[in-house]
Order: sequence, then structure tokens, then C-alpha cells
Amino acid sequence: MIQSIARKQIAPLGLWVLFGCTSISWLITAAIAPEMACAYTARVEVPLNSQPEETYANFLRRAEAVARSAAQRSFDGDILVTDVAVTIVGQHNNAIAPILLLQVSRQNWKRRPIVSFWATYFPGTQSLLEFNQPVQSN
Repeated sequence: MIQSIARKQIAPLGLWVLFGCTSISWLITAAIAPEMACAYTARVEVPLNSQPEETYANFLRRAEAVARSAAQRSFDGDILVTDVAVTIVGQHNNAIAPILLLQVSRQNWKRRPIVSFWATYFPGTQSLLEFNQPVQSN
């Protein structure tokens, strides 16, 4: 009779000990190694209109300046952003084409915040935007 009472009490006690040890180990693990934050890539597309009488070289310089600002704003605005992809889309004479794509990680941008180093330039853009042809007036 005493043995059956002891067994009934030992079983629940064993479950409580097991549950307690598991909970404590989980809390210690959570405190020592918290969950990883969700990092992501910020994607930005910026339209850029040409100015009257602007050359393609000046238009490209403005595109680089806009890309630099967009990348910096993306990194400054959200600490979880690990990478930035900025696409500058130009418009000239009613034609639209991508000018450059800036893809860079936060670490690389801190080390070297130079657009031309990280950017991909689209070689046919000058022709697509008709910068080689004179502007026709109505």
C-alpha cells in the first residue's frame, strides 16, 4: 500500500522535475543566444527626368548622385537592411530606360561608398533615351 502511494507521488514529481529542467534550459538558451533578426534587401526604383539641354554625361552624374542618396537613406532608415538594390530609370524625349543598378551590402557600402564601384551601367541607355539625336521642338 505504501509503495503504491509512493509511486503515484514520484511520477508527478518526476514530470515536474523534467518540465522544470527543460524550461530552465530553454530560458538559458534564449538568454545566451537570442533569435536572429530578419535581415533583408531594400529595393528602390527612382525615376529621373532629364533637364533641357542636358548632356548624357551630366544626366549620368545626376543618376549616380541620386543612387548614392537612395542607398544611404535605405541603410540609415532601417537597421535590418543588409543589402540595397537601387535602380535609376531615366526619361528623356518621352523615352524611358534603366540607367544604372546599384547593388551593395551594408558592409561594403561602409567600407567604400562609391556608386561607380558597385553599380552596373546599361550600355545601350544613351541610344535608347535618344541622347545622340537632336531634340525636336513642336
